[in-house]
Amino acid sequence: MSAPEPLRRSSRPRVRIPGPLVDGRWLADHLADVRVVDVRWYLDGRSGKAAYLAEHIPGAVWLDIDAELSEPASPAAGRHPLPTPQRFAAALGRAGIAAGQPVVAYDDAGGSVAARLWWLLHVLGEPAAVLDGGIATWPGRLSTELPTVTEVARSPRPWPPGRFASADEVAASAGVVLDARTELRYSSGDPALDPRPGHIPGARSMPWAGNLDSDGRFLPPDSLRQRYADVGVGPAIVYCGSGVTACHDLLALAIAGVDDSVLYPGSWSQWGADACRPAETG
Repeated sequence: MSAPEPLRRSSRPRVRIPGPLVDGRWLADHLADVRVVDVRWYLDGRSGKAAYLAEHIPGAVWLDIDAELSEPASPAAGRHPLPTPQRFAAALGRAGIAAGQPVVAYDDAGGSVAARLWWLLHVLGEPAAVLDGGIATWPGRLSTELPTVTEVARSPRPWPPGRFASADEVAASAGVVLDARTELRYSSGDPALDPRPGHIPGARSMPWAGNLDSDGRFLPPDSLRQRYADVGVGPAIVYCGSGVTACHDLLALAIAGVDDSVLYPGSWSQWGADACRPAETG
């Protein structure tokens, strides 16, 4: 068995991430300067960690959406509740991600999972980006070697209250609310995933997949600006099924120049599970 692959560390000045997206070539050129994080996760129950172990970008570490980037699921809180600052800081520390360390997250689902890590770092002012197009755009060889990780101490930092909304705040909002699920789930739900049919009253359908082109990469900023302008969006509250793919809409909004939107972490898995909350269908 070969020795574990060390995480490469650079003696050069800390690199500046050029924006919320990077491409495969940029990442290959700066692999020694950033911490690459594999956050693959599958709604159908497949193991993201198994996919990571099978092959990953060299030096990448893996973080678990369920156990590290969320609190435990419950009907009262939803399927992917916002992690406590303590849980998030501990996960980053175990992955060797020091404060201020540039991070590039990737998945194999158009950024729909990686955007969750990007958002959590971004709202704390940490340098982070998503690999546009995911693992398929990596221009080099993939690896099966596990990096040697040196854990670091991370102090928990409170979540900025203006970037997250509770169910009551969503209900009281007079602003734009976006639903990032598919149009079918928005209109009538999916009994395998949703606690009941429908969507938050007044919410507009903005499926996350519409942010991508036919190659699975984000549309250009001008196209994203037009997409969101068509539904009258400046800042918005965004939700989805469980607070993960909603971050894809938040990322698209940031690319389009609207970087003061808000995540409703509980999303439909919380709202729909509360029979006292109203719902619209169609």
